[in-house]
Amino acid sequence: MAEEDKAVRILQSLRGKICEAKNLPPYHGPNKMRDCFCTIKLDQEEVFRTKVVDKSLSPFYGEDFYFEIPRSFQYLSFYIYDKSFFQKDLPFGKVSIRKEDLCKYNCKDSWFALHLVDANSEVQGKVHLEVKLNELITETGSVCQQLVVRVIECQGLPLVNGQSGDPYASVSLVGPSRLDQKRTKVKKKTSNPQFDETFYFEVTRNSSYTRKSHFQVEEENIEKLEIRVDLWNNENLVQDIFLGETKVPVKILKNDNCHRAWYLLQPKDNGNKSAKPEDLGSLRLSIFYNEDYVLPSQYYSSLNDLLLKSSDVKPISASAVHILGEVCREKQEAVLPLVRLMLHHKKLVPFLRAIAELDLQQTQEANTIFRGNSLTTRCIDETMKLVGKHYLKVTLKSILDEICDSCKTCEIDPIKLKEGDNVEVNKENLRQYVERVFSVIVQSSMSCPTLMCEVFNSLQKLARKQFPDDPHVKYSAVSSFVFLRFFAVAMVSPHSFNLRPHHPDAQTSRALTLISKTIQTLGSWGSLSKNKLSSFKESYMCDFFKLFQEEKCIDSVKKFIDEISSAQSKEPSGVDEPIILKEGEIIKRAQGRNPIRKVHNFKKRWLRLTNREISYHKQSEDADALQSAWRESLRPESNASPGPPAKESLYSILIKNIVAVEKLEEKCFNRKNMFQVLSIERPERPLYVQASNCVEANEWIEIITRVSRCNQERLHVYHPCAFLSGSWLCCKKTDEKAMGCANCTGGSPANIQLDIDCDREVERIFSLFQANLPRLQKMEDACGSIDVYQGPQLEQDEYAHFTIQDSRVTFKTLKQINIVVDKLAEFHEQYRIKRSTRAKYGSEENPIGAK
Repeated sequence: MAEEDKAVRILQSLRGKICEAKNLPPYHGPNKMRDCFCTIKLDQEEVFRTKVVDKSLSPFYGEDFYFEIPRSFQYLSFYIYDKSFFQKDLPFGKVSIRKEDLCKYNCKDSWFALHLVDANSEVQGKVHLEVKLNELITETGSVCQQLVVRVIECQGLPLVNGQSGDPYASVSLVGPSRLDQKRTKVKKKTSNPQFDETFYFEVTRNSSYTRKSHFQVEEENIEKLEIRVDLWNNENLVQDIFLGETKVPVKILKNDNCHRAWYLLQPKDNGNKSAKPEDLGSLRLSIFYNEDYVLPSQYYSSLNDLLLKSSDVKPISASAVHILGEVCREKQEAVLPLVRLMLHHKKLVPFLRAIAELDLQQTQEANTIFRGNSLTTRCIDETMKLVGKHYLKVTLKSILDEICDSCKTCEIDPIKLKEGDNVEVNKENLRQYVERVFSVIVQSSMSCPTLMCEVFNSLQKLARKQFPDDPHVKYSAVSSFVFLRFFAVAMVSPHSFNLRPHHPDAQTSRALTLISKTIQTLGSWGSLSKNKLSSFKESYMCDFFKLFQEEKCIDSVKKFIDEISSAQSKEPSGVDEPIILKEGEIIKRAQGRNPIRKVHNFKKRWLRLTNREISYHKQSEDADALQSAWRESLRPESNASPGPPAKESLYSILIKNIVAVEKLEEKCFNRKNMFQVLSIERPERPLYVQASNCVEANEWIEIITRVSRCNQERLHVYHPCAFLSGSWLCCKKTDEKAMGCANCTGGSPANIQLDIDCDREVERIFSLFQANLPRLQKMEDACGSIDVYQGPQLEQDEYAHFTIQDSRVTFKTLKQINIVVDKLAEFHEQYRIKRSTRAKYGSEENPIGAK
């Protein structure tokens, strides 16, 4: 792995859930309750925020998060804030986890004690220092000892109020009876300041010197002195903000008169240790952190081939893919990489068909078809989530927005009714919502993705083959997925499907639950031959269900399932409907570029991406009204023209005209997290955008690239810097229309629905196999026992959970898995050894202070 070392990619991702907090301290004031929200920060950069929960000391959030981590970090932190309408929101408690400690909590649901938020502990970044010891001869001929401290640079300093700050460094020589302090110049608008300043300190007095053949600092001085470097942000008229510190003992020069290294910045005096965490309550979190070391493609070819031929293995239970599902205790860990890999290579439908056939062979009754959490059901669930996102938005987003924004009460349980509630009014509200949701679902067949239709068609055929005497099974096989596991789940948890930004409040959540339960029953074909009312345990739901014309609903469901299970391929008609893919607040550089009024060249705007165009709008207090107008225009019964009103759009670029989306280097405007959108009309004048944080910038680039990557005129090269003061900062060319100097990273045009990194998916599968080697060995032993003794000879619990239909074929596949996993493990070990020798302690990759 000589040259290949450089091609190894380290990719990080984080997902999980901010569940709830409890026992928060009462607010200081007449009203003891708090209005709280929670944020996630990578070091000091906020990357996620929950909604505000009003008037509670035990707020429930229930908000899922997922993002790729685009940079290195030291701490993953969760902050609880008090929402203030008149002044700045202030955090009063936090949970901080070192990156190295994430493995302790990975894949767990844990309660964490909240700690005090101390400004002196909110640090990030690293500093590059050089320390020397010089021997000087004075004018009188005596010898003086001199300590030389050079502050070279810093990297990754925190943003201040969302922007790069004005940092400077304070350099001190500290001892029992001395404090000599000096400081660098202030560097304007940067998080990566280049100081390169040198400071000189006298270490010992002339009289203390005694001639030696080799100059050394006296032992007592070495033990007592230390260099302290503090980083500050210059605030001019108010107190400067502490950014972090590092301490270097002078005794480090005991054996070497020159020391040069990178140091991680630390909290002041290791932060505030006096806080009592039990006094601030606790926060329940679920965290899943992945760090993948992705090798070059050629290293995965053997495992990739073994996985892709799984659907051709007979029986399917002996295939590598099915074995992975068997040995993983948490099947969901295996499902996502498997589905994405098969989808990319167009092997997904045959694979799902093969494992569904095995699932059906183990199903005894038609009315329990696909009701368990098997590998089949989980893979099909994940398939629908991956390819059905646009379908859900076309079908449900408009009505979901209306339900969540209208705040109409739909409670019909007599026990849960509040004082003043009218159950008949609530029942009518719920009935109207159910009818509208049911109607948009059963009329949405032409928007159903072709791949989902192919899967449903296969399920129908397999179900009829397994239960030929049941006339309803071809419908229940599909309804168990499309209604129970797709639409009903999206209704009750819209934030998990990116249909809403946050978990709904308690009243709305209850309304969505009641709607979802009714939709499940209306769409469930398993109970058609019986009384559907028996599927409700609650009497109030039975009474409510009587409001619907059951026969009419049955006919609608039957027609809908027949349409989405058709073998004829079709293109979704919804693809041309204007659907919001992403939107949010950004900072945009003015297109006019007024060189005189530079302060006004960057303005806050509201950026919106649809499947038609990317546009920005004025961001003001009427942003909610703007979104409401947009939603109104999408309603079928609305007379408004589709898309946001033209008067609200300040600038727009059609998706078909986008030719590149790339990052912009920080040095252009001394601003982090910037990217550029280049279009056919003005390729030399990109739209420059600054996102709120590194995760947002990454997501904007990925999603804009994805929707535009089929454009025929995409660029292959671009300028990573801006055209300023008559030249491009990157290549120094003076022609504003000069061809780019760097290769585009967006990839070549490809007509695919998802941008899937196959090497990363195979790497994750390898990691799962490696983590489950003991269970692979147990399965291998079970095959040997069955083959030798023609029956189970081991203890039943040793392998009762394994599905082994053909022990010899299964044994052969297990041997192949072991061979490719051992080989890949060898490559990874070689890389780790080379990486550890290159990244010595104190290097940029492995700074001092990292544990």
